[in-house]
Amino acid sequence: MKILVIEDEPELLGVIRQSLQKEHFLVEEAPDFETAIRKIIAYDYDCILLDIMLPGGNGMDILKELKTMRKADNVIIISANDSLDDKVQGLNLGADDYLTKPFHIAELNARIRSVLRRKAFSGKNILELGNVKLDLDERTVSIRDTPVAFNRKELDVLTYFMLNHNRLVLKTALAEHVWGAYADEANDYEFLYSQIKNLRRKLNEHESSLEIRAVYGIGYKMQVI
Repeated sequence: MKILVIEDEPELLGVIRQSLQKEHFLVEEAPDFETAIRKIIAYDYDCILLDIMLPGGNGMDILKELKTMRKADNVIIISANDSLDDKVQGLNLGADDYLTKPFHIAELNARIRSVLRRKAFSGKNILELGNVKLDLDERTVSIRDTPVAFNRKELDVLTYFMLNHNRLVLKTALAEHVWGAYADEANDYEFLYSQIKNLRRKLNEHESSLEIRAVYGIGYKMQVI
């Protein structure tokens, strides 16, 4: 899962980044208004943490832009401003939550997971497709009720496929979602192909009912067989 942290305080940004990375999230950062606008236009995120007071502009204007682009899902405002007016304005503009600074990092993590469960996973902790169960909180997978080990990227790719099963998954979208900015810097998709190859092998070895089919030149589609 990919999270954008829009925050100009370096120390707080560092604490949030380290905490989210420990929780196995892919983290991108925007320390000012201009960078934030550039990133939300170019990319999609599973969750956005949004500070209000930023160098170069106001976070509420970013929220308005997100709403215009219909990308305002899963936004959590993190602000030192405790005014009721700001809270009401932020929630009316589409933010899912408002957390006042200072906050405990454990509370932030809990609210992020709550928002993700509610929006992306329909309130569930476990994705189940065919004979595969994926525990989103524990980051574990079982096939035919037997635990199977996947590395971090394999698990991220599997999660994305399961959330988008029966849909065409573009290579570009998958790479950008799982690898973030690294995907833009890479010269080819070899990093993606190797993870898909390993994922397919493990699914086949454990007699999974899930199949990842290649759509030539475009991407992949996961189906239950």
